[in-house]
Amino acid sequence: MPKVISFATVGTGKITRKFIEAASHVDGIQLYGVHSRSEDKANQFALDHGVERYYTDLNEMAEEPEIDCVYIASPNSLHYEQAQLFLSHGKHVICEKPMFTTTKEWELSYRLAEQKGVKLLEAVRNIYTPNFERLADQLHQIGQIRSAYLHRNRYSSRYDQFLEGHVDRVFTKEFAGGALMDLGVYPLTLAIALFGEPQASTYFPTLLRSGVDGAGTLVLQYEDFNCTIMCSKISTSYNQSEIHGEKGTIAMDQVAPISKIDFIDLKEPSKNRVSVKEHELDMIYEIQAFVDMMNGMRQQQYEENREIHRIVVHILEKVRRENQIDSV
Repeated sequence: MPKVISFATVGTGKITRKFIEAASHVDGIQLYGVHSRSEDKANQFALDHGVERYYTDLNEMAEEPEIDCVYIASPNSLHYEQAQLFLSHGKHVICEKPMFTTTKEWELSYRLAEQKGVKLLEAVRNIYTPNFERLADQLHQIGQIRSAYLHRNRYSSRYDQFLEGHVDRVFTKEFAGGALMDLGVYPLTLAIALFGEPQASTYFPTLLRSGVDGAGTLVLQYEDFNCTIMCSKISTSYNQSEIHGEKGTIAMDQVAPISKIDFIDLKEPSKNRVSVKEHELDMIYEIQAFVDMMNGMRQQQYEENREIHRIVVHILEKVRRENQIDSV
């Protein structure tokens, strides 16, 4: 019988709350404890989620034998150090996207995970959902792909503070912030999952005074088509994302979560809805997959997604370095 995974969390933001809520709907995983640098915040976060154990010391958490897995949702630049800590103590690690900032960090961390016999998992929820499977299954209908446009453009409330002179960490090099790392990773991961590794990648950022990209356009070059990815934290788009082929077009309402998918035949231009209704807590799909993987199942999917994440971090590192927006 599969083991019930006991997990703890690092980070007390909205995404952690959503992860805990989604996990409560998944069999085989239960919350054990939480972490915050602030004791008051850690205590309150534990009370909010019905657990007694909270930590202010990551080393103490890493040494707790009752914890099987740690979910990391700290600032991007802290992911590697924290993942290394928990992996070295034999814990499975689920890390929010983007998991790492360099290919070397990726290589060292997956090597350590393998040595310790645990799983290292990136929480990019949009490639675990039923509608991602539907998208991948229906892609052949459009024939030879000739172009793709994927985007994640969401105005950040923290940009208002930025304009007023307060620079939040999501807009700093120190914490590996910016639009591509925060939002662009969703359409980029989707593109790599669907199309594989591109022949070339080029990023055209809109730089802010803090030195990071408030927005940008990433072009992935494949043999027969280009994929254009747009991301922004300083404006919002209401357009669909689309993949265009010689026989038709697939349109998505958004890249994360994918709620609606339409196939439009070129010769009979009427929309055919091919998506399915998903659970409103769409993180449950990745969590169920993670539980299975931590119990030794879905090994092929684990290896395939590990390769997707390698390609993604390689592209992120390359284009950020080329535009001098990599971490200080």
